[in-house]
Amino acid sequence: AAEAAMGGSASVLPREALDEYQELTFLSKQEILLAYKRFSELLPKEERENACSTRVPKSRILTLPELRANPFQHRICHVFSTSDDGDDSMSFEDFLDMLSAFSDSATSDIKSHYAFRIFDFDDDGTLDRKDLEKLVNCLTGQGEESRLSSTEMEQLIQNILEESDIDKDGTINISEFQHVVSRSPDF
Repeated sequence: AAEAAMGGSASVLPREALDEYQELTFLSKQEILLAYKRFSELLPKEERENACSTRVPKSRILTLPELRANPFQHRICHVFSTSDDGDDSMSFEDFLDMLSAFSDSATSDIKSHYAFRIFDFDDDGTLDRKDLEKLVNCLTGQGEESRLSSTEMEQLIQNILEESDIDKDGTINISEFQHVVSRSPDF
């Protein structure tokens, strides 16, 4: 009660918003409320009351344990951010979209759609050799000892394209990507 009297930082998600978010995401009400709490905690105390209409800077989003160790953290912020400034900041709805796409309840179509966008480093709608190279580097880590030689990289990209590039145009489009993913159940 003391908190509330001090212009409380415990903001509450309106019930109609909660119902709407539940319909639009793969999250349960409980997960949405928890997400709201986590999102507001990324904001300075004085902004928490308006958490629904405040954007959290990318630097704060990257402090989340799920993203801290994720090699695609910058791409994930970029893909889920609806910021007009291109600063990859997130609104609460962006944040929910991200959690929803990564939740266990999300369909594999949704997961593969976002994975494709995350791996499409230059945002041109296809995975080309450059995207695949960046993807491999993200997955193997940037350390000297783990980095592939250019021959190994070339071979690997060749294998990926042979496996996935159905129309043989040298790139992987979203449908080719989803086809590959559908054959790897543990993706």
